[in-house]
Amino acid sequence: MHADNEPVRLPDDQVSLVVEVFRMLADATRVQVLWSLADREMSVTELAEHVGKPAPSVSQHLAKLRMARLVRTRRDGTTIYYSLENEHVRQLVTDAVFNAEHAGPGVPRHHRNDGLQIVAEKRSKQRR
Repeated sequence: MHADNEPVRLPDDQVSLVVEVFRMLADATRVQVLWSLADREMSVTELAEHVGKPAPSVSQHLAKLRMARLVRTRRDGTTIYYSLENEHVRQLVTDAVFNAEHAGPGVPRHHRNDGLQIVAEKRSKQRR
């Protein structure tokens, strides 16, 4: 906000990029892939097993995520490893998951002392 409390209008090209990011998050498999990559890099085979989808399907989703600059790759021999592009993507995915938990009944999991809280704390320590 400006000093005069007028909201800042985003440039149209930036809005288009934001819309594309949210479009990428509007798919359950891609959300699972991004969440899986939040802590470590993984190959297509590892991701497919982890998210319970066929490797060719996961590979197609990864191609879209890469084009949207949400994931990056690293080659080791014949294996390509995927990881999140940057800390902003990690935070976006974490915030989306935690925000969705607030839409349900009861206390969100990340406010309880269970797995997601441990994940959040682990990620917080990694960023320090």
